[in-house]
Amino acid sequence: MWSVPAREPAAIAHGGDLGGLRKAYPDAPEPWLDLSTGINPVPYPVPPVEASAWLRLPEASEVHGLREAAASAYGAPGPAHVVPAPGTQILIETLPRLVAPARVAVLGPTYAEHAAAWSRAGHAVVESHDPGALADAQVAVIVDPNNPDGRTLPLSERLALARAMRDRGGLLVADEAFADLEPVESLCPHAMPGLVVLRSFGKTYGLAGLRLGFAVADPGTAERIAGALGPWAVSGPALAIGRAALSDRAWRAAAARDRGEDAARLDRMILRGGGRNVGGTCLFRTADFPDGPDLYRRLAEAGIAVRRFAERQERLRFGLPAGKDAWCRLSRVLK
Repeated sequence: MWSVPAREPAAIAHGGDLGGLRKAYPDAPEPWLDLSTGINPVPYPVPPVEASAWLRLPEASEVHGLREAAASAYGAPGPAHVVPAPGTQILIETLPRLVAPARVAVLGPTYAEHAAAWSRAGHAVVESHDPGALADAQVAVIVDPNNPDGRTLPLSERLALARAMRDRGGLLVADEAFADLEPVESLCPHAMPGLVVLRSFGKTYGLAGLRLGFAVADPGTAERIAGALGPWAVSGPALAIGRAALSDRAWRAAAARDRGEDAARLDRMILRGGGRNVGGTCLFRTADFPDGPDLYRRLAEAGIAVRRFAERQERLRFGLPAGKDAWCRLSRVLK
């Protein structure tokens, strides 16, 4: 039987809370420019979806088609290694419930929901800044490329950690939510027992509201995860759109090129505005400013939302603007 904590932990702050910002800054101009998330601002052109996809339960063949497309896109050994889910967040919540109470090490600082999910499920969680310390835990969690600083580990190091966890009956969870458009080597082709790789669809394709993500694992582990999610976990429209998008390699290559150019442009703008670039990916950039809290306020007063960090007052994370007007609007405040 599940136990319910007597006191719920404080909610984790995320980007995209425009409702809260509108209340805090009621005089800010509309519409708001939301740069507080790491979502591609130029979304995949959604193809027409058959009307029947909205009217019936998804069929097994449609799920299999999406698994095939995802396996090909991510380099997984085959569709049996892929589990579609309604977003990666539900996978982050589900995995801790499939593991007996364990010592969990999260390579941080990083996306806070990982540590929170393992803690909620009754595991002993520590955050480590040393990748070498992860192998001493029963479960290790890494985000690569990392959010919010874009840190990456060489594939050889990640593979060595995955094999070490496998050999001692442990588990490595590798969150590659921002890997799609980056020149990094994925762990997906190396699926093995003791390794679960998470991939985000919505960030890359600018369709976060579709709620689609994937776990890549050995077939036995993939079956356990799918069983925990239950039948019809992904909607019919998401299956159809996800399959089309993941099969469109030309679009993804162009997105990687264009967003990379946008990220470089944003870096230059941040430097001109007095910031020191910390890192990021081609979907977001993170920087430190000597007047971080004041800059956050000035941006908000101008109707521009960026991500701030309670533990690092000088640090701000910027998503990518889309279109000339959005770039000019940000530039005016940073100057």
